Amino acid sequence: MTNNTKEVLAKSEPPVSLKQHVGECLRVYESLRKAFERLPVSDLNNFWELVRLGIVFHDLGKSHSEFQRMLEGKRANWYQQRHELFSTPFIDRLDLPEEDRLLLKLIVAGHHKDFSFLFEHIQHGYKSGEDIFSLTEDGKLDWEEETRKIDDGFVQSFLKEYHISLKPSPLALPMQLVKEYMHKPVNTTSINFRELLLAAGALKQCDHSASAGIFKVNVLEDRHFNFLYEKKWAPYFHQKKAAETNGNIVLTAPTGSGKTEASLMWLHKQMKGNGQGRTFYILPFTASINAMFERLDEKMQGNNEIVGVIHGKLSEYIESRFGDENYSWQNEKLKHELKDNFRALVPPLKVTTPFQLLKSMFGLKGFEKGIFEMSGAYFIFDEIHAYDPEVTAQIKVLIEFACQFLNVKVCLMTATLPTFLKKEFTNAIGEHSEIRADAELYQSLIRHRIKVADGLLSEHINEIQQRLDLGEKVLVVSNTVKQAQEIYNRLDASKKVLLHSAFNGIDRNKKEAKLMSGEVKLLVGTQAIEVSLDIDYDVIFTESAPLDALLQRFGRVNRHRVNGQYRPPCDCIIFSGRNDVDKFIYKNEDVITRTLNALKNIQSENSGLVAENELQFYIDQVYPNWSEKEKEEFDLVYKHLRADVRENLAPFIYSPHREEEFEKQFDGVKVLPAILNKEYQDLLEANQFIKAESLKVSVSKRRFASLISQDGIHRDVSAFQLLRKEGIKEQAYYIINRKYDDELGLQLDIQVKAEFENIL
Repeated sequence: MTNNTKEVLAKSEPPVSLKQHVGECLRVYESLRKAFERLPVSDLNNFWELVRLGIVFHDLGKSHSEFQRMLEGKRANWYQQRHELFSTPFIDRLDLPEEDRLLLKLIVAGHHKDFSFLFEHIQHGYKSGEDIFSLTEDGKLDWEEETRKIDDGFVQSFLKEYHISLKPSPLALPMQLVKEYMHKPVNTTSINFRELLLAAGALKQCDHSASAGIFKVNVLEDRHFNFLYEKKWAPYFHQKKAAETNGNIVLTAPTGSGKTEASLMWLHKQMKGNGQGRTFYILPFTASINAMFERLDEKMQGNNEIVGVIHGKLSEYIESRFGDENYSWQNEKLKHELKDNFRALVPPLKVTTPFQLLKSMFGLKGFEKGIFEMSGAYFIFDEIHAYDPEVTAQIKVLIEFACQFLNVKVCLMTATLPTFLKKEFTNAIGEHSEIRADAELYQSLIRHRIKVADGLLSEHINEIQQRLDLGEKVLVVSNTVKQAQEIYNRLDASKKVLLHSAFNGIDRNKKEAKLMSGEVKLLVGTQAIEVSLDIDYDVIFTESAPLDALLQRFGRVNRHRVNGQYRPPCDCIIFSGRNDVDKFIYKNEDVITRTLNALKNIQSENSGLVAENELQFYIDQVYPNWSEKEKEEFDLVYKHLRADVRENLAPFIYSPHREEEFEKQFDGVKVLPAILNKEYQDLLEANQFIKAESLKVSVSKRRFASLISQDGIHRDVSAFQLLRKEGIKEQAYYIINRKYDDELGLQLDIQVKAEFENIL
């Protein structure tokens, strides 16, 4: 039987022919060529031709007769072989330079499994002419016999359609290829390592996108930037300068002065001068990312195709924004498609956390796709002050690698970044232009009046209530969830909201939506309000915190202009007293002391009025340099990750240790409040898995360990029917027997009785 007398399949459910799959991969490929004009390769045309050849060859091994029988649902002797191993030897029969053939063989061999897996598979799966493994050959397959099950006539005919011809040659076992690459993957001299990495990523992107039914990769066009130039008033100096500057920039301008618009004007200039590349707008918190996505998607009229969003809570966000109370499979399918599009290359601009990019620096499985997507890209960093020393070190490594290795251009935006920290980032960026808002703008922005008060926030409830009774919109910020809950209960307002980290995703999204209406008279919160929530209050009462955190809190007061003007300066009242638990939140006592001294200076010298152009001076007073401990953490992470990226990052080589190292920096375990147990199980029964997950609350690993040891948290397992497939699925989860409600959130000091009907 010859395979060229019938259709050769690439996939079985639903049936997809090899020709159709390759054709769909090539559709993605053509789209990629237009979207990636700035790849850092020596010969762009040759690079793309090698990717095209990789697409044509990558699944040729699926024409093996036993693989075809398996796809057809027939009894087959496939023995879990790897189709990519049968694909690579055909490349040796191409009339190409040796380095090009080697690159092709490597990207085809590694387009599914890492080389460690392939090595073990070959070593234990096939007989060898050389007894190099000292293993018995019982049960091993004969490679030459297996290759005869691939019809050479079909392969020749198939490749002819793509104008490819092969020289006659036996299909040699690719053990040497895999073994040699594993031995020396990074420092190989026979191949351009950067082009290997990018070609691996490009092939995987084409294969995975085509398999997911995603064929179009969008690009940014001039029309997407039109909204920037339709304002009724003239742009600020720093906006005009950004629109004129080519290359990397560091942009310094006060909060609320249109830095986002300035960064997009810069982006427009880069694309007109340098060509297409993907854009990453990088923010530290999911709430600010979601808000920025919605803002840009509306302004750029993207309809979720031009602007995307990606972060660790993406599924929950899509469920809350695009979900429907009336559950339907079609609606679920649309949400899954949206998530796939955001995670794929469809939107040319993604609003994201740095961690989504840092995954590639840690070499997590499939990182080649991430490196390719970053190549020739544009990075816009906003709120870059908000990271701890360890993450700051990781971001510096990312910027260095991206600028030096991937031809990335960077816009770094800041209102008040400590000078020593700014130096770390500018050293990583390299050559750049400095853009600063003009003095006239700084002088026009007097929005806040500082008042440092003695005592504790909790001792001044009457004063806060008086402001509410006068009709003012009041913001109260506590450093702990428990204190925020207590203060919220003690204050009276017609419309009030409590916001902190101990709410589940569903309740938090409802609260944020309520805040966006602008009707809430009292907002009590924790550090959760420091992020870019577009809210505007008349006065803030806050516990002491580091100066940069306080400035973010102040940014939620007197935020919006009316007819181009801000209101008269609004009061920002900071209590100097500290609770015993505050030392666990902000551990550096010296920073708090210097912050309070700086605020008292502003109060005494400027009658409390905050002059935006003087904030840099005070920031540098509070943060003259790293503390000894912070410097130690920064240096350790920076040196370790930088060396690891340079010495060990290699396509098709994945390390479980690196994955553990990446994941350990996220301090949180999801638990289900006991009162929501029945609702959770009902959602699982309805197969509404994202909504079910959104009922959970995150607690710290330390808190989790403490509660589980005291029987405050229990493991449960729910069994339910899969609606689209036959069979029962089991879902393990943790129940916390502490009080929870949608108004106050998780109350860790109030124990409740949990129902444990399903405990195994």
